[in-house]
Amino acid sequence: MGRIMEWAAKSDHLGGIPRKTVIMAVGAFARAVANLCNKTTVHNADTLMTLVRSRPPGVPLITVSNHMSTLDDPVMWGGFKGLLSLDPELARWVLAAEDICFKNPIFSYIFRTGKCIPITRGGGIYQEHMNEALQRLKDGSWLHTFPEGKVFQEDVPIRRLKWGTASLIARCPVTPIVLPIIHRGFDKMMPENYFNGRRPPLPLWNKNLQVVVGEPIEFDVPMMVETAVSASRHVTAPLQEAKWPVLSSAGHKLDETAQRCLYTALSEKIQSSLETLRLLAKRL
Repeated sequence: MGRIMEWAAKSDHLGGIPRKTVIMAVGAFARAVANLCNKTTVHNADTLMTLVRSRPPGVPLITVSNHMSTLDDPVMWGGFKGLLSLDPELARWVLAAEDICFKNPIFSYIFRTGKCIPITRGGGIYQEHMNEALQRLKDGSWLHTFPEGKVFQEDVPIRRLKWGTASLIARCPVTPIVLPIIHRGFDKMMPENYFNGRRPPLPLWNKNLQVVVGEPIEFDVPMMVETAVSASRHVTAPLQEAKWPVLSSAGHKLDETAQRCLYTALSEKIQSSLETLRLLAKRL
């Protein structure tokens, strides 16, 4: 699959006017839904605001969160004070499901100018648009991901994560700052099964929404790479390999088996951090 409307995602497309228009319009919608139609409480907002505005130059930021509704992004950002959801330069890049957000050329153009990167669910961690996400990180940008891979509205522990986010962390030349975020109540604002198994046409109102920002997750990637390489020597390779490219990281060459060990370790650490934050959010 070729890259979908990649030209529309460029900051200089038509002088940046489409991006600014879409980001400001979507940001205004998010703030209205979060603050006027519903009540949103944000905990530890300063941690995210500081990292978005003043992290070291060239250091990318990845925020990871649970996925409770199709409106998590952008509404979760609407609860933050300031211009987090309105500034086209500060706004996040986000991985977005191709089958939902890129159904037709109009949707594709809007989501592309809104800094969304299309991802084909089931397309694997080395699908073409993942390279685009990696390039955004190499540029030192902020990327948001939903590592569970799909919407889950049950109040249960964080499920096993997909490996896409872990692969981006491992492949990025500069280890990103990874910040966990948990949100609650979004399943009530946009329930998947509202009427005859369908979502409501508009977000519901008078709901209590909660966004809890954690602290950055510490990753010793070189040590994790060494551990993965060592562990892979004791793992039987799958009969049908996915033919992943060899990954160079921390002075090692990782074949597919070593990469699987590394991505599992990275994902488990993110999953554990999200689950700890989920339990904290329930007590707040």
